[in-house]
Amino acid sequence: MSEIVTTWKKKQKDDDDDDDGREIILSSLVPNVKGLEKACEVGAMDEVAIFGSVSETFSKKNINCSVQESITRFHNVSKITQEKNIPLRGYISCVLGCPYEGNIKPSSVAKYAEQLLELGCHEISLGDTIGVGTPKATVEMLREVKTVADTKQIAVHFHDTYGQALANIYASITEEGISVVDSSVAGLGGCPYAKGASGNVATEDVIYMLHGMGMHTGIDLDQLIEAGLYISNVLGRPTRSKVALALSTKKG
Repeated sequence: MSEIVTTWKKKQKDDDDDDDGREIILSSLVPNVKGLEKACEVGAMDEVAIFGSVSETFSKKNINCSVQESITRFHNVSKITQEKNIPLRGYISCVLGCPYEGNIKPSSVAKYAEQLLELGCHEISLGDTIGVGTPKATVEMLREVKTVADTKQIAVHFHDTYGQALANIYASITEEGISVVDSSVAGLGGCPYAKGASGNVATEDVIYMLHGMGMHTGIDLDQLIEAGLYISNVLGRPTRSKVALALSTKKG
């Protein structure tokens, strides 16, 4: 497997910046050196992201190697990104449960996160790939990971299969001080190796919650909803954002 997936992220700068501290980062998701080489050929890349799993079965199905083999592959990727001075981000799948192996120990997540940090990852995104996590399990996992990583090095990434994503995000922010949350407009996404799992939590729903908590995001919710409805129409599928559905219906 050597595919490259390119995603856009917003990065928050200092609060007192005149431009509201926002910039667009082009992040390329790669599983190995071959994928990185393809990404470099494309160019216009601000960040490289590597992705592994703490589940042996899921790792073999998703990136065709064992957990430990993935670290070896990522070491080679890390070496190149350091030479090219490209920031490296790490993703860990199945941090709260695996479709093949069931429950995942928080200590296993922490161990893998520590290895990714040692490779030079500036941030680790902890993914509940099949959306089975609950706030209690989320907090327990985060506290274990925080024994090896600083809070500022941790991001959370929840799929909303069981309707727990917003609750998990709320717990991550209010109880553990997490400030980076992965999401996708209209709840796009998913994983072919996690049968039945829905897409990522909808950005519209996350922003609505954060605004309701009195947090400043610099994001115009109406424009975000418009973008989500647009891409959903292009893809020929309904938006998975409950906020978008509610507000668009309300407007008639």
